[in-house]
Amino acid sequence: MTGKPHNYQLNGKKLFFASDFHLGAPTSQESKLREQKIIQWLGEIEEEAAAILLVGDIFDFWFEYKEVIPKGFIPFISKLHQLRERKIPILFFTGNHDLWMKDYFTQELGIPVYHHPIELSVNGKNILVGHGDGLGPGDKQYKVLKKVFTNPFAQWLFRWLHPDLGVRLAKAW
Repeated sequence: MTGKPHNYQLNGKKLFFASDFHLGAPTSQESKLREQKIIQWLGEIEEEAAAILLVGDIFDFWFEYKEVIPKGFIPFISKLHQLRERKIPILFFTGNHDLWMKDYFTQELGIPVYHHPIELSVNGKNILVGHGDGLGPGDKQYKVLKKVFTNPFAQWLFRWLHPDLGVRLAKAW
């Protein structure tokens, strides 16, 4: 890790961390109920938030095609947009379910997307933030699978699938 791209002086505010919402699973109805609770929580914390860090697996599956993003999640994405309009920093870290995020959140919402842990300075203390999947010494099978999933050629091949088929395959996995 080089440099500290984010330096926070909290000044009575808080950093909020959240992960593993798995929006989109297990059913659309359950996901929408969970999404409503998340949006309510985001509304409750916005006055206190120095920043919000979404630390992976926010979506159960997210793959950005060149011109297509997954269907749904408009209320959640709209809430993130509202928070950004209020100048609340949001950092998005990919997990093993949403590691195929590209630049949609950055370009449309002004939310940086990180595919690896980063170091933050908070009130002069350094902390490392990331989803954490595959960082430990074990889980070799997952690490091999992650190399396949993050391989640019494999992603290029997957992009040739129609989005309806790609999403169906991912949900069946």
